[in-house]
Amino acid sequence: MPFIHRTVQNSVVRRLIERCRTIDIRQSLATLCLFLILSFFTSGIINVLLHVLHTKNSPSSISSSSLSLFRTSHIFFPSDSTSLQCSSPQNSELQTRSSHEKSSNTERKYTKDQSKHSNVSSDLRQEAETSLHLALRLIAENKFEKARKVFEHALTLDPYNSEILIEYGQFLEHHHNDLIRAENLYTRALVKQPINARALELKKRTSPLVEEIDQKHFILIDNLLQELYRIPDTNPHLRRAKRDAYYLHIYHSNAIEGNTLNLRETRHIVETRMAIGGKSLIEQQEVLGLDLALQYVNSTLVNRLGSITQQDIFDIHRRVLGFVDPVEAGHLRKHQVYVGSFVPPSAVEVQNYLDDFLVWLNSLEDTRDLHAIELAAIAHYKFVYIHPFIDGNGRTGRLLMNLILMRSGFPPVIIKKSDRLAYYSYLDQANDGDIRPLIRFIAKCTERTLTEFIHQSQPTRSTGQELTLADDDDMGDETSDGRNLFEERIIMV
Repeated sequence: MPFIHRTVQNSVVRRLIERCRTIDIRQSLATLCLFLILSFFTSGIINVLLHVLHTKNSPSSISSSSLSLFRTSHIFFPSDSTSLQCSSPQNSELQTRSSHEKSSNTERKYTKDQSKHSNVSSDLRQEAETSLHLALRLIAENKFEKARKVFEHALTLDPYNSEILIEYGQFLEHHHNDLIRAENLYTRALVKQPINARALELKKRTSPLVEEIDQKHFILIDNLLQELYRIPDTNPHLRRAKRDAYYLHIYHSNAIEGNTLNLRETRHIVETRMAIGGKSLIEQQEVLGLDLALQYVNSTLVNRLGSITQQDIFDIHRRVLGFVDPVEAGHLRKHQVYVGSFVPPSAVEVQNYLDDFLVWLNSLEDTRDLHAIELAAIAHYKFVYIHPFIDGNGRTGRLLMNLILMRSGFPPVIIKKSDRLAYYSYLDQANDGDIRPLIRFIAKCTERTLTEFIHQSQPTRSTGQELTLADDDDMGDETSDGRNLFEERIIMV
């Protein structure tokens, strides 16, 4: 009996202990839940108060944002959250600056993606390195002309090899005194390897020297412009040169794009508005379109005050392409286009690129330190890089470049058909990160145009006849009905 009584007593005690434990666990769970709920609401109330202080007690923003503060993204602050509100003014400023730099870099990228360069095969790379060693050995043997040819061969095999670019640049600098080309090669090496110590040191040393050379060239061009202005506008030889330049601009600008009409045919179409049998109708329409666009720039945009607008560019393009493709003329492209190996921005990016370009072009802060030739060349490159239209970008870009030059008092530049390969090469170098070769090319074209105008403004000493441009073909000044058609097509300078 005592044993049974003790057993019952033990079982009762055990049940009481288990019931107490259950009660403790439930109370603990309830306490934990209550604590979590209070923490949740407390953090929410604190966030609301902080947001109210941050927005300076704005009633309209409290109601809309207070609900969003209770989302998990605002409680746990994930690393990829983009809508995070920072209470610290310094953090907010840094965040704003960072987002602005990201968007700016995205919009203002006007170079190729260097990571997408075609990879050179191992055999070609090995052959290029062998050629490099051979060139260095030829230099040691004082065989400089052979060394230069071997360097060019090595660059053809591996055009982005930093060691070849650096060694060839030093060779040109010391043995040919070609600072401009050498500095260009150092720049190309840095495009491939931005932290290359040798390239950085060489570029740091040569850049001021090259800048001085470029500035001297600009001074020479400015002096030629002043000499041109000293010639009276009534000079008949100068007026003839300006008339010739009008037709030459149309001929060469179309010819660069592949138009096969010669200068005589181009001039005949502009003057008579009559088609030429046996010739492409599209090519003849391109002549009419460029004539209309050049007249618009020459008579309307040059003397108009104010900024260059998107509508101005659309109006130019509408005239350039209006006779060939009236549907696409004056409208941004809606599809991806390809220019050889170069891939312009996608169609959805074109408007943002164009907006950014126009902000830069019309910003005094960004362009006030640029020479007119620099501004015109950079604007031309940026425009053709964007490639905003389905066709006619090159002709429109050259008209835009000349509009900028003419507003600064320069005559329009003629990029000749014979310079087409060099012109495309300089555009490609700009795609690779160095736009200065293109600027120097436009500067040389400007110098050539000014020199031709000055020389043609004077009669020759031997015959007393005025000089004509090299591509002119001595067509008369009047048509069969006696009307003088030249007077309305004189380049404004």
